[in-house]
Amino acid sequence: MTPSEFRLSSRAQSMKASEIRELLKLVGKPSMISFAGGIPDPGLFNVGLFQDAWRHAFGGPSIAREALQYSTTEGYAPLRQWLADHMRKLGVPATAENILITSGSQQGLDLVGKLLLDKASKVITARPTYLGALQAFSALEPQFVPLEAPQPTGPDAARLIYLVPDFANPTGQTMSRSARQNALDQAKVLNAVIVEDAAYSSLRYDGEDLPAIAALDAAEAGSIDATRTLYCGTFSKTLSPGLRIGWICGPATLIRKLAMLKQGADLHTASFNQMVMHQVAEMGFDSQLERIRSVYRVRRDAMLAALDHHAPPGLRWKKPEGGMFIWLELPDHIDAYVLLEQAIRQDIAFVPGGAFFPDGAGRNTMRLSFSLSDEAQIEVGIFKLCSLIGQQAMAKAVNVY
Repeated sequence: MTPSEFRLSSRAQSMKASEIRELLKLVGKPSMISFAGGIPDPGLFNVGLFQDAWRHAFGGPSIAREALQYSTTEGYAPLRQWLADHMRKLGVPATAENILITSGSQQGLDLVGKLLLDKASKVITARPTYLGALQAFSALEPQFVPLEAPQPTGPDAARLIYLVPDFANPTGQTMSRSARQNALDQAKVLNAVIVEDAAYSSLRYDGEDLPAIAALDAAEAGSIDATRTLYCGTFSKTLSPGLRIGWICGPATLIRKLAMLKQGADLHTASFNQMVMHQVAEMGFDSQLERIRSVYRVRRDAMLAALDHHAPPGLRWKKPEGGMFIWLELPDHIDAYVLLEQAIRQDIAFVPGGAFFPDGAGRNTMRLSFSLSDEAQIEVGIFKLCSLIGQQAMAKAVNVY
């Protein structure tokens, strides 16, 4: 029997490879300038802090045995407490009982989908939205409904509203306070759960801090355990993605249900990784944030300046206040997938925007990440990319005449 003859589930047969994960394979090519994955610059990792944390984890027989042993599904207790304290600083009155440690925030999305969705359940989300969320939820065969579309109530109401309110992946846009409140009001009418994906919320470079939806919800409800928001956080964009440490913060009843699902998935997130991450967060979370914000701010500004200088007519973009991405809208006749093939031949990589639409729309859009490239690489890469776009626009004009 060959692999093609195996009897797979219908959901497995419909699975597709992530375009972003495929593009990440190009990052290792020395000559490649990658504006593709939302990848932290490894040169900014505080390696010294991690080395100290690793030594601490093996500082004596007792703590070493704990680091190497099975642990509770909910997570390493000191890390859960640190995160509860962190959430309180964000206006979310959490305790450790409101925290579940996950293997990255991506596992959090997977668990939340399994908790809330059946086949044909409605998921309200922005268009475009984070590809990883579309993948996590699509395995459960829901219906994706645009955030701005009219929503039925009653039995046909959406169960889940997925939002990236701060510096969204892929658009870089931030929801206003009124938009956050409107989403919360809508969730109450529909009796839906809000999934607040906060992967980039710590990476603000300009503008005023806005309250988390979870904070607005808790203030109105009077208690976190009376809320309907599940806040999905991660250390991947701030301290390290390699240790795969994320968390979900929400009402204890839902956290307990999510813990049961996680137990069936992987028993618990690696004990050693949790202990190391706790130690690093204790020693240097705020200083690391200050460091990476200062670098990424400069790179964002360099990409915006390069676009201002080199972009041909017809390109549109907005300045993000934070995060890692700039969303580029091309003239309607330019297909970003075709453009990518040409760009790769010139050692430039980006993500076509169609990957972020549930229906494959947005073929004339692309996501550019500025986190991994320095200012010189950004200048060269944007010049090459804009030259290719200009050539395609000129070719179209010649064909028209």
